[in-house]
Amino acid sequence: MADADCVFCKIVAGQLPSIKLAESRQALAIMDINPFAPGHALVIAKGHYPDLFATPAASVAAVASLAKRVARAVRDATMPDGINIVQANGPGAAQSVLHYHVHVLPRHKGDNAKLNWPLSPGDREAIIDMAARIKGHL
Repeated sequence: MADADCVFCKIVAGQLPSIKLAESRQALAIMDINPFAPGHALVIAKGHYPDLFATPAASVAAVASLAKRVARAVRDATMPDGINIVQANGPGAAQSVLHYHVHVLPRHKGDNAKLNWPLSPGDREAIIDMAARIKGHL
């Protein structure tokens, strides 16, 4: 399944160039052409699914498995202080391409990525109440 207007579908189909790293039957790893840091890679589902919620579990697993391989290689090649695996869903999460994918982001202390938030304890009772609400939807 593909979307003729989707840049990632065009990359999967070989209609647009990419810098490929690895692939499996259901996932493709490429370098991000707008990298946050050297080594920034993307792992995309080969099928077109707009977000996590629309993606079959087998495709999510395939992307996760390939992302783990790529993250290890990025770590070994770039020697970062850490690596984030980032997956966004919807405009509120800054998802720029509506096709299920994850970012493999090598991180360095002080790199000023906007992914971190300050750690401050939340209200325990409010957290317990929210957990109950979430469990009601599982």
